[in-house]
Amino acid sequence: MTKLRELRFNAFNMTAPGHNWAGLWSHPRDRSIDYNTLDYWVEFARIAERGLFDGIFLADVFGVYDVFGASPETAIRHGVQLPNADPTLLVSAMALVTQNLGFGITANLSLEHPYQFARRFSTLDHLTRGRIGWNIVTGYLDSGARGMGFNAGRQHDDRYDVAEDFLTATYKLWEGSWQQDAVRRDRASGIFTDPAKVHAVRHEGPHYRVDGIHLSEPSPQRTPLLYQAGASKRGRAFAAQHAEAIFLNGQTRPMLAETVRAIRMAAQQLGRDPYDIRLFAGLNVIVAPTRGEAHDLHEEYSRHVSQQGQMALLSGWTGIDFSRFAPEQALEYVESNAIQSMVENLTRRSERPVKVGDLASLSPAGARAPFVVGSPQDVADELAGWARDTDIDGFNLVRLVAPESLTAFVDLVVPELQSRGLYKTAYHGGTLREKLFPQGGALLPVTHPAARFRRAVA
Repeated sequence: MTKLRELRFNAFNMTAPGHNWAGLWSHPRDRSIDYNTLDYWVEFARIAERGLFDGIFLADVFGVYDVFGASPETAIRHGVQLPNADPTLLVSAMALVTQNLGFGITANLSLEHPYQFARRFSTLDHLTRGRIGWNIVTGYLDSGARGMGFNAGRQHDDRYDVAEDFLTATYKLWEGSWQQDAVRRDRASGIFTDPAKVHAVRHEGPHYRVDGIHLSEPSPQRTPLLYQAGASKRGRAFAAQHAEAIFLNGQTRPMLAETVRAIRMAAQQLGRDPYDIRLFAGLNVIVAPTRGEAHDLHEEYSRHVSQQGQMALLSGWTGIDFSRFAPEQALEYVESNAIQSMVENLTRRSERPVKVGDLASLSPAGARAPFVVGSPQDVADELAGWARDTDIDGFNLVRLVAPESLTAFVDLVVPELQSRGLYKTAYHGGTLREKLFPQGGALLPVTHPAARFRRAVA
């Protein structure tokens, strides 16, 4: 049991009609079919900020889900994370109508170059006044690699070797190219920047080369807040070294608690404070004023989930073609080059055998994360219990019917949590990093590996 800390929340969404639950876009009150309009995102951001959420966590995937039946047809038909827009282009509009809300953007480094990538995220950090985070992912869909001209994606652990090299290069650009006081903006002398305080980065890594000056002046956070979502053995080691916030999944409290302990212990062994990392669990919530109304809503939502679409989604996530399995068949562990932690959670770490058909239902079995249906009091009890038993810091609230589900959480659950002293009543000032770590500053702490590239202010 762990002493309960004030809970934190991100609104989890994706720039696509389908996110974690295939088919919910067909619900008559769902507005995610408008994913490609600014009005949809501006409204979503305003609701999240009204609920004092730490941020909007934007998922992204580069490629098409074509593992199911060895074809993309099912994913295309049911809108399974396709079509899919670039999430970075939405943030400026949402930042303009909010003051405190952060934005965690998923970006696949395997198909980027550090030099251009560093400028893009520095620009977003400037435009949002320090409210940008980067969810570091390495990509798992072979279809995306083929689209970029490769025969297939890299092997699972090799992707993390590439990520280490990519991060070293971007750290050098963000932290070491421009000294903090390089930019003068001195109209009288006509000097905008002191050239002596701007330095070329020369990086010769096993996968990336950089020889140049970072194209952006230092942004409020320099390095964006670093999210990571890998929970495999290799992913946990990577996250313990680099991440400031980690997104986890786990169907049971013991399963999630085990992962949390492993990450905090690994961070401590690397010389970091284990609580310098904020851990967020995925969370599915269906809430209504009464328990009965919430269960009615659950039944209503369930009728719109596409079982075929859900199987296509899970096939892509796990690398397992579920079209070959009967619904009553128990899932067994299979070596995968996709999201290994998900395969392990569904098989080796599950308390009981998981049937393939159960994975396609709007239920705890299909959720792969906490799944709560009930009144505001029921939900608050469950969230407090998960946080206490697992030592997580907060939750990524999965999109169900948008924005209805988020609005219900903000209007019903947030006041209940506040009345119990479990949730903030106002935002902390400063950048996204300062909001998540009120005792720290806008920049990465000196214990973070990126800090060794930082140049001191004269």
